[in-house]
Formats: sequence, C-alpha cells, structure tokens
Amino acid sequence: MSTNQDLRGWDPENEEFWEKEGKKIATRNLWISIPSLLCGFAVWLYWGIITVQMLNLGFPFAKSELFTLAAIAGLTGATLRIPSTFFVRIAGGRYTIFFTTALLMIPAAGAGFALQDINTPLWQFQLLALLSGIGGGNFASSMSNISFFFPKKVQGYSLGMNAGLGNFGVTTMQILVPLAMTMALFTGLFGGESMVLQNTSGTLIGKIDAGTETYIQNAGFLWLVFLVPLAFASWFGMNNIRDEHVSPDANSAMTAFIRISFMLLIGFGAALFGLWLMLPEAAGGSGMMISKWIVLPIVIALTVFMLKMIPGEVGSNLKRQYKIFENKHTWAMTVIYTMTFGSFIGFSAAIGLAIKVIFGYQHVMIDGAMTHDLINPNGPSALMFAWMGPFIGALIRPFGGMLADKFGGAKVTQFISIIMVASALGVAYYMKAAYSSATPEDYFVPFLGLFILLFAATGIGNGSTFRTIAVVFNKEQAGPVLGWTSAVAAYGAFIIPKVFGEQINLTTPEYALYGFAVFYGVCILINWWFYLRPGAYVKNP
Repeated sequence: MSTNQDLRGWDPENEEFWEKEGKKIATRNLWISIPSLLCGFAVWLYWGIITVQMLNLGFPFAKSELFTLAAIAGLTGATLRIPSTFFVRIAGGRYTIFFTTALLMIPAAGAGFALQDINTPLWQFQLLALLSGIGGGNFASSMSNISFFFPKKVQGYSLGMNAGLGNFGVTTMQILVPLAMTMALFTGLFGGESMVLQNTSGTLIGKIDAGTETYIQNAGFLWLVFLVPLAFASWFGMNNIRDEHVSPDANSAMTAFIRISFMLLIGFGAALFGLWLMLPEAAGGSGMMISKWIVLPIVIALTVFMLKMIPGEVGSNLKRQYKIFENKHTWAMTVIYTMTFGSFIGFSAAIGLAIKVIFGYQHVMIDGAMTHDLINPNGPSALMFAWMGPFIGALIRPFGGMLADKFGGAKVTQFISIIMVASALGVAYYMKAAYSSATPEDYFVPFLGLFILLFAATGIGNGSTFRTIAVVFNKEQAGPVLGWTSAVAAYGAFIIPKVFGEQINLTTPEYALYGFAVFYGVCILINWWFYLRPGAYVKNP
C-alpha cells in the first residue's frame, strides 16, 4: 500500500479498504493539513489587524493607503490559488503542504522586522503584503489534496472540517495578534523596542488606553512559533497519493519544490502586472488607473495562459487538468462559491479597519461640510470585536457540510443565499446611519449582529458548496475544481477591502453592501437554474 510515505492503490470508496486502512491515514493527513492551512490564513489576512494598530500608533500613512495592504495581499493570495490548484497533481500532496507552509516564514519574519520602525516606507509593507499572499494560495492546494483522501459520502464533512477549521486562522489571528502585541515576547530573539499608542487599542478582553506601550512587531514573529513545527509535521506525517488520477509523477522532493516555485512566480508576476495597471505613477504603477473590474479578468486569464505555456511534463499535466474549463458546472460553481467564500474572506479582511473608520471617529458637520476625522472617545475597539464574525463563519462551516450531506448542497445554498441578501441590506442601513452620526456607537450593536449573521450564512453556504462540487464532478476533476473555484472566490479578499476603501473615501460605505446584495441575488438565480428547478442539470446535489 505505501512506501516511504507514497500511497498507491488508494481507493476510499472501497468500504473494506476504508475501514481497515484508509480512514486512519486520511484522518492523519487531515489533522496536519488543518493547522497548516490555519497558519496560511493567519499570515494572509493579518494585515486587517496590523493596519488597525498602525493607525493607532500613528504610522504616517493615509487610511486609504492602509486599506491597500489588505487588498494587495488579497489580490496576490487569490491569484496564487490558480497555480496552487494544480500543485498536488504535479508535485504531490506531502511535498506541496510542506513547502508552501515553510514559505510562510518569509513574510511572517519580514513583517516582524519591518514593523519595528514607524518610518519603514509603505512600499516595503506592500511587498510583504504581496508575499503574504502565499498563505492565501495554500487553500487551493490544501482542499485539492484532502478531496482525494476521503470517500464521497463524507466529502461535505471532511472538506468542511479542513476549510472551516483552517479558516479559524482568521479568528485565531484576530485574537492572538492583539494579545501578542501587549507583551515583549520576542525582543530578546529578534530585537525591537516597544511603541506608544496614540489612540486607544484593545484585545478581546478589553480596551487599551492611549499612552500604553505595545509591540506591533509580534504580529509577524508570532507565527514562526507555529510554522516551524508544522513544517516538520507535514514532512514526516503526510503522504503523496501516487495513483494516476492524483500525483503519478511526484518522484522527487526537489523537483516538486522547483515546479511549485516556478508556478508561484507566474502567479506573482500576473498579480504584480495587475497592481501596476491599477496603481498611480506615484505609487510605482503605470498611472493608467485601470478599473479593478477590468484588471481582475486580465490577471486571471494571464495566469491561466502562462501556466498552460509551461513546456514538458508539467504543461502536459496542466492541459489535462484544464478540462475542467469545458464543464459548464465549473463556471456555475465558481460564481456560487464566490458568493460564500469570497464574502467570508473579503469581510474578514476588511471588518477590523471598517469598524475603526466608521465607529472610531465622529461624523459631524463643520463649516457646512461633513468631516470624519474627529476621534470618537466612545467608539468600540475594532480589535475587541473584529474576530467574532469570522469565528462564527469558520465554526459553522463543518455544520454546513453536514446539513448538505443530509438535505442536498443546492437546497442549503439557496436558503442561506436569501439570508445573505437580507443581512447585507441590514448592515448597509446601519452603516449609513453610523457614518453620518456624531455618535456612531449608537448603531454598533445591530450593525455587528447583522454582520455576524452574514458571516454565519457564508460559513454554512461554503460547507454546502463543497458537497455540491464533490457530487457533480468526477474524482479527477473534483480536486482541481475546488482549487479553481476557491481561487476566483478568494479575489473577495481583494475586492471587498478595495471597495470599502473607495466607498469610505466617497463617504458612502453602504453602497458596498448594496452591490454585494445584488450579486447574492444573481447567485440565487444561478443556483436555482442549475440545481433546483424542474429539469435541473443535476438535481440538488
């Protein structure tokens, strides 16, 4: 069955094999995959918390510039998911998880050193945000890998566990980073002095007054504590499935690392080209300021095209995997998955800074003009509350998978889509009221409650879409489809912070939620047409 952690003849649909041997191996791989993915999410999305603290410490950047850090990480992470979709096929699951987990140490350590100096230029933070995208890309390869280990009867549960508990990286980060910044944890090892808060900050257990010392560099260094042992665990505890439909050519670790590195460079190149098209000349861009809605399709198409042009064995394998693009269900599920996961990851990246900007400042008329720069002494601490929505969204995801296993994926997706439309409109209403009030805190409780409901719906829907994909596609295509749909959906981590930043600059943040609600309505129609109407292509998979 296995030799030197290579598995052959892997057949989880065989009940006798599954109970005797397969279940134990699959479970071990799952429980190493989950914390590795958790750290990937943490490093990818910690800019949403770091930027809040940079604002509290008086780093010399505009609010809109700070929003770009989360947006850049979001764009890169989503783009890297496209090549990551195919890593398991051309490199093997064990080699992929080990190498991509180890690579996360670079942006984590880099952020720790850069944050030690308030005068570090913006471009260095933008470069580190770009590298943080490696963590976002890891989701596609992780989900693709786990999909091959488990039988269809528990795909909703197993993928929901991997994604749901992996997504706890968002909540774990949102809880641990604020706490770590209160302590001198790594000064003896990495150096760096404390900084003094100019504005109130907080953790999940309460506010921290202005004038308090803080160690913002710990936001990066903290993750090395987890990444080092996880790299060892993945190397010694995980497996490559060497069957024809998974990773037949995963012969050498070094070859696998070279292939992965080259494909990651293609993703980085496409993401950088997209940023160059969008950014002004003063920020190192082209100055053309091309709309994100035009740039994103260009980045996706460019990445797919360049990967296809890779010569030799890798290119041949990718062309085989590209058959997923001939299947209409790939495109339907891409849109539906974007509604669920794209919303979860985008709101996770943006909610901390959104709370700070909308509720942490008073919005008052001065000399006939509405201003938004007066600090609100009664404003809620973003770092106390930002973790709640992502926590619920991640926690409930396996439950969504189990509901879908019982009632059908499309039916569960349809129900939560309606909830998402209603809760998005509710959030927009209270956001608008708060952003035109001298006492925005009056609207915070309903705003937060509806946002948590929206997060819960995204989590349940994410679990139900896993089930739909696992049933609709065959065993060779299901993994790559999971990776591809997650790649496109992950652009939510770029779009949502960018849209929030733009609309806050225009003093109309509620318009962002109106737009998202319209998109959810379109997804309701697509889900009904493909999977619920009489004569649907696949009935309630």
